[in-house]
Amino acid sequence: VCVLCFSGSGFRWFRSWVQTWHHSSSHAEVTSHVAKPEGPTIGIYNHVLGEFGEKKKKKKRRLATDVSAGFWLGVEWDNPERGKHDGSHEGTVYFKCRHPTGGSFIRPNKVNFGVDFLTALKNRYVLEDGPEEDGKEQIVTIGNRTVQTVGFDSVIKRQSQLNKLEDISLRNCAVNGAGDKGGIATACPHIRKVDLSRNLLSSWDDVIDIADQLKDLEVLNLSENKLEFPSCSTSLIGTFSALKVLVLNRTGITWAEVLRCAPGWPVLEELYLGSNNICISERPVDVLQTVKLLDLSSNQLIDENQLFLIAYLPRLEQLILSNIGISSIHFPDAGIGCKTSLFPSLQYLVVNDNQISQWSFINELDKLQSLDTLSCVRNPLTAGSKDSQTTRQFIIARIGQLKTLDRCQILPEERRGAELDYRKAFGNEWKKAGGHQNPDKNRPNEEFLAAHPRYQFLCQKYGAPEDGELKTQQPFILKNQLLTLKIRYPDQLDQKVLEKQLPDSMTIQKVKGLLSRLLKVPVSQLLLSYESPKMPGREIELENDQQSLQFYSVENGDSLLVRW
Repeated sequence: VCVLCFSGSGFRWFRSWVQTWHHSSSHAEVTSHVAKPEGPTIGIYNHVLGEFGEKKKKKKRRLATDVSAGFWLGVEWDNPERGKHDGSHEGTVYFKCRHPTGGSFIRPNKVNFGVDFLTALKNRYVLEDGPEEDGKEQIVTIGNRTVQTVGFDSVIKRQSQLNKLEDISLRNCAVNGAGDKGGIATACPHIRKVDLSRNLLSSWDDVIDIADQLKDLEVLNLSENKLEFPSCSTSLIGTFSALKVLVLNRTGITWAEVLRCAPGWPVLEELYLGSNNICISERPVDVLQTVKLLDLSSNQLIDENQLFLIAYLPRLEQLILSNIGISSIHFPDAGIGCKTSLFPSLQYLVVNDNQISQWSFINELDKLQSLDTLSCVRNPLTAGSKDSQTTRQFIIARIGQLKTLDRCQILPEERRGAELDYRKAFGNEWKKAGGHQNPDKNRPNEEFLAAHPRYQFLCQKYGAPEDGELKTQQPFILKNQLLTLKIRYPDQLDQKVLEKQLPDSMTIQKVKGLLSRLLKVPVSQLLLSYESPKMPGREIELENDQQSLQFYSVENGDSLLVRW
């Protein structure tokens, strides 16, 4: 009885429990019949003869009651859609599956059991000896393109020198273990980065056997290897002493197993745990204290309360929570306008593809002490909005220290425009809740303050909204969108002040074009700014030609200042 890993068409990986039986009269005689696998662990590679090796179509086979002579393997696929049954046939249970359709029977000659690390490395990187042809033209394929090259042999040969390799990728190379003891350390002692994703490693011990020989190892990717992890705490001094980045996506690791292995990662800075059905069950104590980036994407069992268990990691700067199904967050230790003590170093947060539909989620993020970068795409709050630009403005206005939103930098003028528009948009609601231009009478109720925690601060920053700003918007017709502006020339005192009506949607570039024709001055020489009677003595530059007058909150009666 063995445990095996196998990949068939589509590179779908599985772990299997093998039962062997041989033909005896008219029935299949099982030579061993146990519910739980025992014995050695073996890897089977993704080579199905007749499909990959001979480029033929794969034929579907069924296990008849009268099994043909020879051995069969009972396998459980990681993707249960690949299987046909639960490990039983005609009432006889040959092995047990975690999923009722995860099992299949296959012939041993259909599979390849893989190779050791060093063999895979040589297969991929070692170039056979041949004549020097550095000056000869060659056609090589890069991605989907063919490229004509000259002198490419020298590049390949440099990569072929195993003892000089530092960054290698053995992704999908059927690596099943370390091989001969000491062989890796002798052949390639300087490796720092290793990609071992989608291979046949089946246990953490296999990983240790490899890593033990790579003393400079800093980056290790083990994604899509279904690994068995230790059942008790381990402390391997020296094995991962230099490891800074560890990728364990789709390995089947649990949170408890993470904490058991973590003492062996003393300087780890980045940990990727995506798609493992992880449930954060306990707070890390004396482990993971050096981690700066933690990726928990696509772990649908994680909820708000579990996140509090990792909220005390002192150096955690980046947290990736895409597609975990979260819809709410609340920091109970911080009131309105206060900062939470949780996630003290968190600067970068990704919450894409979740169920965020309430502004209260965004309001809570303003309580994080260090947050300056947020990605929040494909959520009901953002995806369901008809005006994505307004949604962006409101997020910016609600999180005061944000510098980057959805990978776009927030420039000072965008923040100013967003905060002014937000202040105006909720001005009537603020007044109804008890807000007032007179500071002595300005007492909005708790419900409004809970929904708009930064509104009072914005009133202090820009002044309370005037009644004229809060008039109900008239129907959308052109004349209601025209701004009457005074055009002044601070450096040209002989020029008369003009008065023009311009659409508030007009871009700065088009305004410059209009003024260029009017003044006979090249567009490239024009510098625009504006002044508002509401902010006397303050001049706002209009430096982004692609933005509109409305973006800069230019209003009726303001003055455009033109210089060249």
